[in-house]
Amino acid sequence: MTLRVIFAGTPEFAVPALNHLIGRGLVPCLVMTQPDRPAGRGRALQASPVKQLATAHGIECWQPTSLKGASLDRYAPDLLITAAYGLLLPAAVLQGPKWGCWNLHASLLPRWRGASPIQQAILAGDQETGISLMQMDAGLDTGPVILQRSLEILPTDTAGDLHDKLADLAAMVLSQGLDHLLADTLPTPKPQPTVGVTHAPLIKKSDARLDWSQPASVLAREVLAYNPWPIAHTNAFEALGEPMVRIWSAQAVEEAAGQYLPGTLISATGDGIVVACGEGSLKITSLQAPGRKRLTASEWLNAHRHWG
Repeated sequence: MTLRVIFAGTPEFAVPALNHLIGRGLVPCLVMTQPDRPAGRGRALQASPVKQLATAHGIECWQPTSLKGASLDRYAPDLLITAAYGLLLPAAVLQGPKWGCWNLHASLLPRWRGASPIQQAILAGDQETGISLMQMDAGLDTGPVILQRSLEILPTDTAGDLHDKLADLAAMVLSQGLDHLLADTLPTPKPQPTVGVTHAPLIKKSDARLDWSQPASVLAREVLAYNPWPIAHTNAFEALGEPMVRIWSAQAVEEAAGQYLPGTLISATGDGIVVACGEGSLKITSLQAPGRKRLTASEWLNAHRHWG
């Protein structure tokens, strides 16, 4: 069997899947990706990682701002594959390819449908996540599942760490799905259960502002989940001369904090800066002032001796 494939994706997460298609000789006849966006200090327009890879291989790219009224009939695709594309596909596009449209989603559906499944899994304290290869329908991540593969979430995994692992796993799951399709052994897609549905809304910068009245275990997960973006931050140290501090790494500790108000600096050593929480304490081990470089706790205290 030969396949004419269209691939739709935008960020780094989608790059390993597109690389796999190219590597196995299923070079897409079209790549769909989001329009170029301003980036960097100069705010110059920058192509998405998927567009950069596609362009390097001479693949035609299409960057619509909307798919309303769109048709892919002239490409006669057998299969459309999406991975973190960013636009919903209308019915006319979903119904076009012979084998329909597949989506690689970074969760074990129906858990964490939506835009931020990686962050939400960490925030919730989930012990595992994975990749779902699903047959797309008109809903948001609601289609029947073809294949799923799970992945352990380590206690130290940031969203960036988990992103990279899941991106590689997505390429592996896509490979398995294509192998089945080409061998005519594709499993019958299974409808998602109605029990266990959770939603993963788009992350905003304001979500990453730490609320010190929360338990330290919750704040430690927030630090992991919001790394590398938008980075957990706090204004708890304004009285110490730092109106806003970004926190890159931290851990919950058992240090007694009952006699301190949440957000109070308890101790500061090279091992970490300990802050009282609603329950327990948070030991900050890496932090950053706006416009400055990221520092370890030891480096920070060398530059802020009045904290000790």
